[in-house]
Amino acid sequence: MGRYLNGVDMEKYFRISGMHCASCQARIEKVLSRTKGVREVNVNLATNKMRIVYEDKILSANDIADKVSSIGFYAEEEIDLDAKKDNALRDKEYKSLRRRFIFAAIFSLPLFSIMFFHMAGVHVFFAAPIYQFILASFVQFVVGYEFYVSAFKSIKSGALNMDVLVVMGTSAAYFYSIYNWSIGIDHLYFESSAMIITLILLGKMLESRAKAKTNDAIMKLMSLSPKEATVIEGENYIKKPISEIKIGDMILVKPGEIIAGDGVVLEGASAVDESLLTGESVPVDKTVDSKVFQGTLNVNGSLKVKVTADMKDTGLSKIIYLVSSAQNQKAPVQRVADKIANVFVPSVIGIAILTLILNLVFKAGVERAIVSAVSVLVIACPCALGLATPTAIMVGTGKLAGEGILIKDPKVLETALHIDAIAFDKTGTITNGRPDVVDIINVCGDVGLNKSILYSIERNSEHPIAMAIVNYFFDNPPKTIKGEFANIVGKGVSFKILDTNYYVQSLNSLKQEGILIPEEVKQKLKPAVTYVALVEENKVNMVIGLFDEIKEDAKVQIEEINKAGIKTVMITGDNKEVAQKIAEQVGVNDFYAEVMPDEKSEIIKELKKNGTVAMVGDGINDAPALAIADLGFAMGTGTDIAIDSGEITLVRGNLDGIMRAIEISKKTMKTIKENLFWAFFYNVISIPIAALGLLNPMVAGAAMAFSSVSVVTNSLRLKKK
Repeated sequence: MGRYLNGVDMEKYFRISGMHCASCQARIEKVLSRTKGVREVNVNLATNKMRIVYEDKILSANDIADKVSSIGFYAEEEIDLDAKKDNALRDKEYKSLRRRFIFAAIFSLPLFSIMFFHMAGVHVFFAAPIYQFILASFVQFVVGYEFYVSAFKSIKSGALNMDVLVVMGTSAAYFYSIYNWSIGIDHLYFESSAMIITLILLGKMLESRAKAKTNDAIMKLMSLSPKEATVIEGENYIKKPISEIKIGDMILVKPGEIIAGDGVVLEGASAVDESLLTGESVPVDKTVDSKVFQGTLNVNGSLKVKVTADMKDTGLSKIIYLVSSAQNQKAPVQRVADKIANVFVPSVIGIAILTLILNLVFKAGVERAIVSAVSVLVIACPCALGLATPTAIMVGTGKLAGEGILIKDPKVLETALHIDAIAFDKTGTITNGRPDVVDIINVCGDVGLNKSILYSIERNSEHPIAMAIVNYFFDNPPKTIKGEFANIVGKGVSFKILDTNYYVQSLNSLKQEGILIPEEVKQKLKPAVTYVALVEENKVNMVIGLFDEIKEDAKVQIEEINKAGIKTVMITGDNKEVAQKIAEQVGVNDFYAEVMPDEKSEIIKELKKNGTVAMVGDGINDAPALAIADLGFAMGTGTDIAIDSGEITLVRGNLDGIMRAIEISKKTMKTIKENLFWAFFYNVISIPIAALGLLNPMVAGAAMAFSSVSVVTNSLRLKKK
């Protein structure tokens, strides 16, 4: 799964195996970020994936995989998002941890039970040192073998991870017990070394299961795409895998089937449930020429659909990509945790050695010195730091995606907390973007000819106004005339017939060009109606009035935004009278009318002088303003260019997504801060307590094992908030 970001830099994803804590993640990032040609690298401990941006003329995917392997980890390029493979890898990891935990528990529980039998005055044969040694050795070197392998690779690569702490702590307890046994001392710590490994495996097992739940949203989206479809080839109906379906293929969609790809209906009629993509619970009627989308459910009729998009470019694929991309990037708040993770394990080892030395210097005894040092080693937990941010981001972005709100980058979550003003485009954002022709005034020339020219021009355009005009003539279309069509961005369209130029433009653009509308025509213009003009060279032949209904939720949602203390502004190219009428109806604080596309950007720049500004839009002419704003909300019902320019896409095209995005961002950031606080607080408090000898190593091991589980569990609470 890769794409060029700017024609030079390649963005790719890799599955990473062998990571055990935040120190592993930090090591991979540190090594790769220093590699020539790498622009950006993010490793996600929660998903076990790496996002990397690199210059493909300098590096290849194989070079990157080799670099990761050289420091003790395994990297596999993710060619395609594959839910089945991701689930299989998670299940494999979980089953391995569960198997190791069961074996560890079987051999550790007898050791742990000895003290209870002793307290009850019951002698058991396995209390003898030789049996304790055998049981502990199995746990230490058979079950704990992978800890040693990981620790060795970690030391070899120059990165000290959590497994180094586990190996040092348990080995110290194990070999100190052997030493005491050899010189005839009864104080053995075999049960401590074995129980520490057992409890850590239990924590890892629960953590693995909890981490899988944080990725439910992306898995649900990926499961929407069917595995195969029925392709029509002549008289034959052939079942083919989705990967083999191409643009131009005709597919049969039976009642109750999921539509396999984006396309257009060639034959049949049905109702299609698009709720999983749009949130609309009422099925949408589909007939010939209707567009249908991958992942939606055909309810009752059979459809023959012509595939119009590559399987990797469907609307569903883009949604999955956006969610996955956001989940595998880092929020700025994680920077502090990353810096600490880089020095965490060496610092803990230093504290453990210092604890050992100070206990010996102040004659606390060798036994207490070793027990305290072991407790320091096993209670420290870099995992909690590594999981604090990504797990919350995964759940938060997944919840947003479930509500039809897609974000490109987790930094959006932080920006959303500080919005001071929101600027709205009018058409397609505050209004439905589906205007109807309500007035036609012929200014000069033949009415029939003007209508033919107007119709011939607009049937070449996909602009909402053009579509409204074409729909107006649907029952009685005028004669079409051949000509050369061209789009004039922000002004309208042009049409050349022989040597004569015709234009359809807004009245505002006519005014700027000095083309006048007769006064008697101006007096006939209706208030709150948007007018465009058919122009022949420099004279107006006809004016066409259109009315666009305001979205049902616009007034309520803008009131909610105003109540939140955020200033609301409407920016439109429409005339002042129409803009003022709509501004009053929906309750925006201010408005700008008769604005050209390039002027929208200037207004956003001006608004930014007073704080953080968000822009909401849906059209090509909104793209520059969306890009310049601190936060761009693109309506999912709009153009691809607008969607590409915004940081947040409102798939359903409803304004309620704005406040929901802000609310969920606040809750996600609050959860991240809670996670980081408890991760820091846990380590800051527990390490000194362990150093003072106030913690039994087994208690320390249990606390470490469950610290990361608590962080993941706290993130999962976002699902219910």
